[in-house]
Formats: sequence, C-alpha cells, structure tokens
Amino acid sequence: MISVQLYSILDNDFYKFTMQHAVIKLFPKAEVRYAFINRGKHQFPPHFADLLREAVDAMIYLKLTVAEKKFLADNCPYLDPTYLDFLQGYQYDPSEVTIEQEGSELKVTIEGYWYRTILWEVPVMALISELFYASQNLIRVDDDEVKSITKSKIESYNSMGVVILEFGTRRRYSFEVQKLVNETLDTFGANTFLGTSNVYLAMLQNRKPSGTHAHEWFMYHASEYGFKVANAISLENWTKIYQGDLGIALTDTYTSEVFFEQFNKKFSKLFDGVRQDSGDPIEFAKNTIEHYQKMGIDPKSKIIVFSDSLNLEKVKVIAEFCRGKIKMSFGIGTNFSNDVGLPAMNMVIKLTDTKTENGRWEGVVKLSDEKNKHTGTPKMITLAQEVLGIES
Repeated sequence: MISVQLYSILDNDFYKFTMQHAVIKLFPKAEVRYAFINRGKHQFPPHFADLLREAVDAMIYLKLTVAEKKFLADNCPYLDPTYLDFLQGYQYDPSEVTIEQEGSELKVTIEGYWYRTILWEVPVMALISELFYASQNLIRVDDDEVKSITKSKIESYNSMGVVILEFGTRRRYSFEVQKLVNETLDTFGANTFLGTSNVYLAMLQNRKPSGTHAHEWFMYHASEYGFKVANAISLENWTKIYQGDLGIALTDTYTSEVFFEQFNKKFSKLFDGVRQDSGDPIEFAKNTIEHYQKMGIDPKSKIIVFSDSLNLEKVKVIAEFCRGKIKMSFGIGTNFSNDVGLPAMNMVIKLTDTKTENGRWEGVVKLSDEKNKHTGTPKMITLAQEVLGIES
C-alpha cells in the first residue's frame, strides 16, 4: 500500500510562516483561493486523488512541538510570542482542500481564511510530487548516488566561492531525499552552504531558516489596493511588521521593471537586497546595479538572491558577471532535491482569487518577467498590463 506523510508542521518553506505572521496582524479577515497548475502536463495514474486525499487528511494530526517552538523563538526573534502561541495551537483543516481527478487530470483547490490556508501550498505540492513517483513505482538512484551527486555539486560551488541555499521542498522526490541532500550539503558545504528554506530541516541542522515573502504577498495587496501601488504598499507593510529584518524583496510579481519604479530610496536602503525569480538573470543584475547606482547606493553593499531554475552552469555564468559588482547568493531547489535520475515535475500552486475584508471574490494576477509564467484569467492579465503600462 502506498502511503506518504509529513512528520512535522515545520516541513514547509519559511516564508509561509513569516507571511502568516504578517497576515494575522494586517489581514485577519481576508479570504483566498489557491489552485494547482500542472505546467508540465503530467499524467496522473488512476486513484491518485484518493492517495493525495489520504495524505492531506493526515495533516490534521501535525502539531508544533515544544522543541520546535523553542527553535523558532531562539532563531526568529522577529516572530512575536503571541504568533508562536497561535502556531502551537494551529491545526490543519483538510476541508479547506478540494481534490478531484478526471482521467489523468488532477485538480486541487484550497479556500478559506488567508491566515489559515497560507500554510497548505508547499506541503501539498511536496505530497503531490512524492506520491507521483511512489504511485508509479518510479525508482530513484540509491542513497550513495544521491550523496555523490550532491557532494560533487557543492564542491563545485565551493570552488566558485559562492553562497548556496537549498530551496527544494515543493518538487522534491521525497522528504528522505531532501534530508539526505541537506545532510550532504551540511557536511561538504564549508562556507558555501548557508542553509535551507525548509524550517524542519533547518532545525535538524541547527541553522536559521531562509526566506522572506512570496508572490502572493504582492498579489493580495494588488487586489486590496490596486495594481499601481501594490509593490509599494506591500513593502511598506512588510517593514511595518519586520522593522528591517527579513530584508530581501521579491521583484517580479508585476515585472521587475515596474517594481524598480516603486523601489524608492527608502526601500532601496532599508532592504538588504532583492530576489530574482524569472527572466534573464544577467539583465536583471545589470538593472539592479544601475538602480542602486541611480539611488546613490553602492551596489556592493547590497545582495541579489537568484532563485530561478538554477544549476551549476547558470550559477557559474551569473557569478562571473556579478563578482565585484554586487553581492549574490543562489537558492537552488529542484536541482538539489529531485536530481535522482528521473524527470522532475513542473507544477505550482498559486493564489487565484481573493476576498478582501469589505469586498467580493476577485481574480488575482501575477505578471512574471517571463510571459509563460503569468497567472490569472486573460481578462485580468490584460487589465493589469493596461493599468501598469506593460506591453502584452
């Protein structure tokens, strides 16, 4: 019998908790919907939805332990004690997740209060990925080979003199593989491996978890306040909650060009740097450096976190360009957690609709620096492009 389960409520990306903390404070009555997007057109085997339903239902038993709460309190002082108390009492509600299957097509939607449903996205994707391989008996390379592949990569990164983060929870082959990868990175990473976005694995390594916010933070603000001011108010609210901590700003929710128009001198000085998640990384680096120079800020005092489908070859090219111009780090996901001799999945779960505290359900939009990564209805995408002056 196929069975996949999570072992900790912290088996999730850190920015889900940092955003949840902020949402509880600022938007406690907001409601949202998320949907699974099968970018890779993967064909799911019969009864896959039943397996996923079983795994999701089992998440109701996950609870923050005393040791986990202490880890967060010791390593994340910007998370209020009241939030940690809330998280200790938090319980997943599987009724918020709808799972359906027609033939080989899988449909997953999530709906409820934003402060509650925000934690579902990453673990549900991890379960989909792990069950996809397990349900078809797709066998990976053995543990020694996983270690060897990972060791070879981190030694190459060591020789480049770059900083590496592990961001692979969403599309991992399995928790066991991701844990093995992180143990190998920890052993052979020297000063190169800085840690992981997975909070549970960070705790096992006794490292601080990595992450700030995601596209949904900006997408909700656009629905609440409008596309034109979404970036600015998102950043203002982030600083209101974190007072300068967690200072990496995500740029490409409504294209990086629009973002930098609103990334004024105050934000440019206050935030430690920016994250690049789509488009041409070299062009992005050039534009970021030019932006800081225009603001009278030394680019070498700031950092870019690159996180878009990275591998050794891409990192080498980016590092060669950025070295001596601006600080850099690299968040590597699937290339670490699912490089096991099988094709990795290509899928996301994205925010699709919001219901603001005094409004009605409205579709939301993400306008990536790559057009094929846009999300939202064609009508809403066109509207956002018109409002923001972006060519379609």
